[in-house]
Parts: sequence; C-alpha cells; structure tokens
Amino acid sequence: MAMKHFISIAETSREDLDEIFQVSFRLRAERAAGKQNEPLLSRKTLAMIFEKPSLRTRVSFEQAMIELGGHAIVMGNAEVGLGKRELAADVGRVLSGMVQGIMARVFEHQKLLDLVEHSTVPVINALSEWSHPCQALADVMTMMDEFGKDLSGKTLAFIGDGNNVARSLAVICGRYDMKFVLGCPKGYELDAAFIDRLKKQAPGVDFRMTYDAAEAVRSADAVYTDTWISMGQEAEAEQRRIAFADHQVNAKLMAKAPKHAIVLHCLPAYRGYEISADLIDGPRSRIFPQAHNRLHAQKGLLAILMGGARGRREG
Repeated sequence: MAMKHFISIAETSREDLDEIFQVSFRLRAERAAGKQNEPLLSRKTLAMIFEKPSLRTRVSFEQAMIELGGHAIVMGNAEVGLGKRELAADVGRVLSGMVQGIMARVFEHQKLLDLVEHSTVPVINALSEWSHPCQALADVMTMMDEFGKDLSGKTLAFIGDGNNVARSLAVICGRYDMKFVLGCPKGYELDAAFIDRLKKQAPGVDFRMTYDAAEAVRSADAVYTDTWISMGQEAEAEQRRIAFADHQVNAKLMAKAPKHAIVLHCLPAYRGYEISADLIDGPRSRIFPQAHNRLHAQKGLLAILMGGARGRREG
C-alpha cells in the first residue's frame, strides 16, 4: 500500500482504490452477518476537525472508529480555528504527537495540504471546496452493488455544477473506465485546467459535458445530483436557482434515461429544487443505501491507513 494519506482521488491509484473497496466490502459483509469486526484500531484515535457541519461524515467516521475498536475526538471550528487561531501546519505537528490519524472537513483545500506537509500520521480529506473523495468511494460502492464490481463501460451522469463532488466522481470514473457526463447550465462547467489534468491523471476517462440535462442522462446507468447551493454560496442562492431551473432531476428527466438507471444524491437534498421528492423516495433511488455506504467505505479506508489491513492485490 503506497497510500499514506487520502486527500483526493487524483492522488490515489487504481490499485489502492481496489484495496479500499475489497476491505470495505469485507467489513460490511461481516457486519451484515452479525459478526464483530476485528478491532484493527484498538488503542488508536482519530482526530476529527470540522470547519463545516456534518451528518454523514461525522457519524460514519465516528461509528467506523467505534466498530474497529478505536476512538474519535470531534473538534468544531470554534475549538481549533484552523488557519486562524492556529496555523494548519502547527495543528498537524501537535496532533501527530497525540493521535494516530487526522480527518478534516474544511473550506479551503490548502489547509489539508498544510496538514499533510506537517503531519507524521495519515490525513484524510472529509471534504474541501476542491474535492470530496470519501463521498466518491461510497458512490462507487453503491454502483458496484447495483451493477457488479466491473464498472467499465458504465455511464454516470452528474446533473449540477462542476463542484467538488463532480471533480472526485470524474476522476474515479476514469480510474474504473467509466463514462462521466456533466449536465450543467452555462457558466457552471468544470474548468478547462481541471479537464486537462483529468485526462492526464485518468487516461481512461470518457468525459463529456453538455448544457442539455436530457442529453446528459440519455445513456446513463446512474443519474447523480447535488445541492445547487453549497455552503459558502448562500449569496448566490437566487441566481443559482434561476440558472439551474431546467436541471432538476425529476420524473420527466428520468423518463429520458434508460429504464434501469438509478438515482444518486450525496445529501443533504433540498426536495423540490435539485431533485423531486418522489424520486428520492421512489424505486429508482439508491440514495439511502448510498448514504449508508459512507460508513462502510470509511471503515475500509481507516482500516488500511491506520490499522494495516490489506486487500488482495491483483497481478
């Protein structure tokens, strides 16, 4: 395992991703069978720093540590003041001498890079404005549940803007030889510099972008959406609602997709805005199993980074 930190999908090889998934599925199967997971993280502590509020991230990481025999310390922004009260570099130095892992959910991706540079323990990106790699792990697990472990040739259509989730999904689609389609309004595309890097980092990616939501979902195996207004974008709320009005994921749009296509959302969802309530609760939705897979993906990641767990290497 070459991976020391988990900061973005772009920095994580296909081999390391395969290993994370193998361990995640194994631990999930043990749990489903009523077996207690091996206490791989006994006497180990994960420091969890939250600049942004959280439901799935907080519960999945803390519960993962508990189920693997470890402990988590949760710290809000007021307690740490990452980059304000204390430099991220200093926080990394201090925590490295006290705990065995650091997880941070931050506004600025640079703070994660500073933590990595000055930490001697694994650092995990639990969300930044640039990427959301832990979410992408759960998303791919959910697609594997639906379509099998070999996702090559499958199409993921993301209806929304070129945000942190879209970036992580685009790269992980490239890692698994999937097609990634971004359906977005004009002005909300993935930037050209990212697309250039994507093609270098994930040469297998089949990437398309369209302003027509119906065109985006036409060949989709999974249709994914996210909130139109992320934390820090509240001042743009009305402008975004107008711009994205034709990009709601609803029954009319899903009628344009193949009948087997499933619906995904990273949550929280704003029913009646980016997605209709009937789709969230309908038979095509895999949104809540997707949320539950955050726990299982986090367990696999933590077991490897902090507990020395290993999956089977191919080749």
